[in-house]
Amino acid sequence: MDTTGILDEALQRLHGSGPERLGRLTNHAPMAVEALAAHGQARSVHRWLDRYAHKLEDFPARAEPVTDANWPAALGDPRRLADWIGYFGREVADRPWREVLTRWWPRLLPGLYGGSTHPVIRVGHAVRTLLSGPPTAPRLAELAHGLGYWAARHRPLAPLAPLPGAERAGAALDAVPAIAARDGGFPARLERVTALPVWAGAVTRPREAHDRLTELVRAATHRYAAYGHGEETMLVHAATAPNAVLRALPALPHALWPPSLRAAWTASAAVTAMYAPAAPVVHAPRAVPTPEEVFERALAHGDEHVIKLTDTALDVGDAPALAAALRAMELSARPA
Repeated sequence: MDTTGILDEALQRLHGSGPERLGRLTNHAPMAVEALAAHGQARSVHRWLDRYAHKLEDFPARAEPVTDANWPAALGDPRRLADWIGYFGREVADRPWREVLTRWWPRLLPGLYGGSTHPVIRVGHAVRTLLSGPPTAPRLAELAHGLGYWAARHRPLAPLAPLPGAERAGAALDAVPAIAARDGGFPARLERVTALPVWAGAVTRPREAHDRLTELVRAATHRYAAYGHGEETMLVHAATAPNAVLRALPALPHALWPPSLRAAWTASAAVTAMYAPAAPVVHAPRAVPTPEEVFERALAHGDEHVIKLTDTALDVGDAPALAAALRAMELSARPA
């Protein structure tokens, strides 16, 4: 837990900026600075933000307030980003944040795939902060920004045809077929995902759902070391999206854990279908440094996706996960 106040300062600094830039790209700064603070690097937060600042855009204009009566019509409308963030700002000011999260999680979960899964990842970082320390105003506002981003970019998938899967998460990811055409961005590719292997679909017990989700995060993180060369940035989300869901589980009722597992699996498998290469590349570093050293290397590298994958790798905590983080540093360009 960051007790320096630096994370709150950074979040306040960022809340004057929008959640996106250039019409579609995500503002990763809130997620990255939370990861830095969570791993004892609060002293580096403002310096990292200074380097990232040229990617920030002004907060978007408001159109019409979202209310309890009109929200269905605004769901999934990115033109209403500011309206949604304002709505959730009022919600977390008037109600306990866990109550707000519990009310909206099942409404938002079917649209986990919008915004290239970044909204749920931002929510996962915000929830971790609230679970680890006091619910300060900047941290509550960060949850509101994340939930508002998710609501505005809410995007469900069409029904998927079930394919044969496997018992273990790693084998199920290996069974994911690649989409036929690999051109276009995330939204265009997502439309081509029409069938995915079945994995953990019959899980109904909350504890089993938690354990299976933990297994999925581990498998997807390990897999990056061998498959990350297919698309070094987008394949990060095969691990970080389900990990965001996993981070949110302790704040949610147990009844929501099994459907959360299913949504997380679909997200991880869909990213795999869209970006994973046909063949792995053997990646075996001679020696894996300590977790602290790996995170320091991620900070020195500076790329936001490297920092976020390393953050997830430290959650997994084993040598293959740390090796995946090192692989991300090799594959990803350092920020200019």
